[in-house]
Amino acid sequence: MAAQKINEAHEHIAKAEKCLKTSLTKWKPDFDSAASEYAKAAVCFKNAKQYEQAKDAYLKEAEYHTENKTAIEQAGMMMKEQKKMPEAIQYIEKACMMYMENGTPDTAAMALDRAGKLIEPINLEKAVDLYQKAAGVFENEDRLRQAVELLGKASRLLVRLKRLDEAAVALQKEKNMYKEIENFPMCFKKTTAQVLIHLHRGDYVAADKCVRESYSLPGYSGSEDCVAMETLLQGYDEQDEDQVYRVCNSPLLKYMDNDEAEERRRRRLPHKGEPVGHLHLLKRRMTTREDCASLHSCRVPPLTTKTPSVKTFKNPDVWLFDLSL
Repeated sequence: MAAQKINEAHEHIAKAEKCLKTSLTKWKPDFDSAASEYAKAAVCFKNAKQYEQAKDAYLKEAEYHTENKTAIEQAGMMMKEQKKMPEAIQYIEKACMMYMENGTPDTAAMALDRAGKLIEPINLEKAVDLYQKAAGVFENEDRLRQAVELLGKASRLLVRLKRLDEAAVALQKEKNMYKEIENFPMCFKKTTAQVLIHLHRGDYVAADKCVRESYSLPGYSGSEDCVAMETLLQGYDEQDEDQVYRVCNSPLLKYMDNDEAEERRRRRLPHKGEPVGHLHLLKRRMTTREDCASLHSCRVPPLTTKTPSVKTFKNPDVWLFDLSL
């Protein structure tokens, strides 16, 4: 079957090359017909799992049919099949630029989103960049619902990368977008995430400010989210370990929404007394052994202006739980 498809592909390539030849009776190459034949050849190579040759055929199609931007993206997908992710992303990004130039930004944004999903398992930094670019395209098109979803993906990855300053900025932007589209329950959740990140950064003032600013959101004052964050901040300020642990172990924080059910099944909250890092090691996602190793070795200075003799938390694990934004 594979050999038959390969033979068919070579037949299409021969036809394409014939279309490109000129003669005394044919003065101009037939680029459209050549592109069509290269496209057929690419499909045959793809079906035969000859991905490198399929990629070359798709690039030839794109060369002779400049209006067909999907051919370059397909070339990228052939690189993906060969596990050559950096090259795959390069082709997809090139296709996205052409989509933008051709006046189809929505297609470009969706392609960037797909590229982000492809590269995320091996390169979180690049995935963040792609998700943010896709969000920017959707935002420019006033498609805020799509933009905020992609910003959420970027925010979660920034937390995993421990780029908390950038995560805090991204969360604020998310929150503003949700406010603009009047999705106030999501604003509450983003406020909770902001508080946790700022406390992890050791910035109590910024965490408290997030809660105070959210009082202007309809329904926030007195809500479950608001009460939980007020209680958490009070416990943090008073160094009340039991109070902080109760909030961290509450269903509101313990079962925050996550993107994938698989990660939801893997999440856990360590038991009291389990030897882990310092008091201010706040909730974060643990998806790999490397994450767990870094979790246990992390040390963050406590936020306090009091003397060293003041009571401190005996069980630092009160701050440990999965950060799902």
